[in-house]
Amino acid sequence: MFERLYVMLMKEFIELKRDHWALFRLTVPLLIQMLVFGYAATFTVHHVRTAVLDLDHSQASRALVSHFAASPNFAIVDQPDTPATITRDIDQNKAVIALVIHAGFGRKLGNGTRAPLQVIVDGTNSNTALIALGYVNQIVAQFSVAQPQSPAMIAPTVTPAAFVTLQERPWYNEGLDERWFFIPGVIGTLTLMQVVSLTAFAIVREREVGTLEQIMVSPIRPFEFILGKTMPFFLIGLADIGLVVSFGLLWFHVPFVGNPWILLLGASLFLFAALGMGLLLSTFSQTQQQAFALNFFFVNPFFILSGFAFPIASMPKALQWFTVINPLRYFLVIIRAVFLKGVGLEVLWPQLLALAVLALGMLTASTLRFRKSLD
Repeated sequence: MFERLYVMLMKEFIELKRDHWALFRLTVPLLIQMLVFGYAATFTVHHVRTAVLDLDHSQASRALVSHFAASPNFAIVDQPDTPATITRDIDQNKAVIALVIHAGFGRKLGNGTRAPLQVIVDGTNSNTALIALGYVNQIVAQFSVAQPQSPAMIAPTVTPAAFVTLQERPWYNEGLDERWFFIPGVIGTLTLMQVVSLTAFAIVREREVGTLEQIMVSPIRPFEFILGKTMPFFLIGLADIGLVVSFGLLWFHVPFVGNPWILLLGASLFLFAALGMGLLLSTFSQTQQQAFALNFFFVNPFFILSGFAFPIASMPKALQWFTVINPLRYFLVIIRAVFLKGVGLEVLWPQLLALAVLALGMLTASTLRFRKSLD
């Protein structure tokens, strides 16, 4: 058995060596995608196009506008004189958000009463709208704190019995750097796409070039054939993970505080599950075009339903149950926890067990399906 596996491994590596573009395809596109995703995958919104309608023209209203102008999250593109112009700016996509400061704003502030600020948001892109509203709340809160208090506020008639002070203390990512969250997720996502796409074409390519029949007349058994197809791509996948992890550490300066052996264990189980899925897709395909279509059909939903950007708890119950068979879901938990939290097996064993079950199930199904396709 081991001799036959060794022959299969040598066959795969000789084919890889003869493909002069293989090293380029396995490294350069991966690094380019890592670079693009690392900078593009973010929830931070900069330079939100803002229109300001100031109907008060007081010192307080101008001070509020200056707070928005000084923020890198907003870019004041228009200061119209009429509400109709506000509507035109949003309809023509000139502005995403509009601030309306009504007359009497400064006087109400001076009297210590409520001074309402109207905010009009283009809700076409709800994500940008919600983030922009959060930025508005922060700036308005900072502006309110900076305002001088009225005599009534300085010397209240009734002394409060207690004060509540909120102190935020982020753990594991004190600077709230979004790349620390996204880069580990990008590593898992790119690895899944790379490994599944490689293995999805493995058996199909053998069938198209006519070497599958030659292999099958040899003493090799279906399980040995599947294992021989798996191990080279497993080693390639480990090398790819090492490459993109190093790139994330050195280029994006994402900290790594965990145990590398825990990451290696999780990555190995994840790779076996992904390889099993790719080989299973390959057994359902007769041509490389079919393999490509199946790969696209499965990998994209797995990416969306992995929790990479959208919380699984916010999805419908049916989709939450579907994510149970998604290996990327468990690997993202492992890689982010190892990178940022430094937790060990006592915390991550459920995810590792789930990956082991998925890997065993996928590889077993691939072997059985391969035997059936031969019959």
